[in-house]
Amino acid sequence: MHHFNYVKGELYCEEVPVREVAEAVGTPFYLYSRRTLTHHFRVFDGAFASVPHLTCFAVKANSNIAILALFAAEGGGADIVSGGELFRALKAGVDPAKIVYSGVGKKVEEIDYALSEGILMFNIESFQELEVVNERAARLGKKAGIALRVNPDVDPETHPYISTGLKENKFGVDIDAAIEAYSRAARLKNLDIRGVSCHIGSQLTKLSPFLDALDRLKILLGRLEMEGIDIRYLDLGGGLGITYRDEEPPHPSRYAEAIVDAAQELPVTFVFEPGRVIVGNAGILVTKVLYTKQNEGKNFLIVDAGMNDLVRPSLYKAYHAIQPLTRRRRRTIVADVVGPICESGDYLAKEREVPDFQPGEMLAVMSAGAYGFTMASNYNSRPRVAEVMADGKEWFVIRRRETMNDLVRGEVVPRSLKKKKE
Repeated sequence: MHHFNYVKGELYCEEVPVREVAEAVGTPFYLYSRRTLTHHFRVFDGAFASVPHLTCFAVKANSNIAILALFAAEGGGADIVSGGELFRALKAGVDPAKIVYSGVGKKVEEIDYALSEGILMFNIESFQELEVVNERAARLGKKAGIALRVNPDVDPETHPYISTGLKENKFGVDIDAAIEAYSRAARLKNLDIRGVSCHIGSQLTKLSPFLDALDRLKILLGRLEMEGIDIRYLDLGGGLGITYRDEEPPHPSRYAEAIVDAAQELPVTFVFEPGRVIVGNAGILVTKVLYTKQNEGKNFLIVDAGMNDLVRPSLYKAYHAIQPLTRRRRRTIVADVVGPICESGDYLAKEREVPDFQPGEMLAVMSAGAYGFTMASNYNSRPRVAEVMADGKEWFVIRRRETMNDLVRGEVVPRSLKKKKE
């Protein structure tokens, strides 16, 4: 369910005409629906109401603090992968006791920051990281809650760039080495073993990979119990997919039913790290056609949003539907929708049947709420775009558009390079 619909031929977000926002803030910009965000979070979290659980939103999917604050108000936690994401989560009011810290490359200062804030647990990704977290906890007079991120070697059947649970991926500890890792952790005095963690990939559209991973984790939990290692949390990660085009991912209720049925005998609190499934279809990118052209009979629509604003099509060959802000009868053409970046890979859609847009018309790139702004850059010295949230009949800028001065903030020309006065 989302709240982007046409009313008398005009695209609305909730009760707000998208054109109204575009005329006020300019293009490009991201637009999110508060009702959709709230509904998606409640559907996912509520699906696990029958078991002890914690829903930790994956901050990497969309890190705007207004969105994080919305989920915090719903009782959610955060799955973070950097000190910056920890800062954002805390700024948004997320309870530190509901924060889990994943990621293969935690720096010492980031570990110290998380320890000082009292997060729930670190998802440890290597033997060396175990030692470093223990050492930092000892220096700070703390005990670090930890889980081992276990790599179950399960094929998630998704894009290879967002697969994280195979032996060839950089993430986690091999499941066969997990007992040794937990035994080592048990000998380190400043670690508190709290859980087992697993995340096999993103944009999964089948239940079987989740259940295969869970079967392997259950075997591991049994072995850990025999070793006298008490596991209180089972972090099953995220990865549940959404519909971009014709995918048919399982509904969160089906996902929850399958997980709960397969793990109902486990005396643990479940941790989930949904990201895309909550925010993906809750946001759009709005852009304007600058020019149209033909090369050797091939049509191009040149818009003012580029790969620096939404990199998924260029990086993953990802599909995002293209819709007009105003529907009217017109012919359609097959065209590439491309941006202004000086790269041949700068496109939002290729060989797509779209309305015959003309310069000045605006279009919406759908399903852009996840991994949109969070992956944006200033490539080609382009200021990053505004972010807006619709809330019923109202809308709010939740991130202002960057200015030219923002582009050089923090940069300094050394005195030796400055022209001497005559």
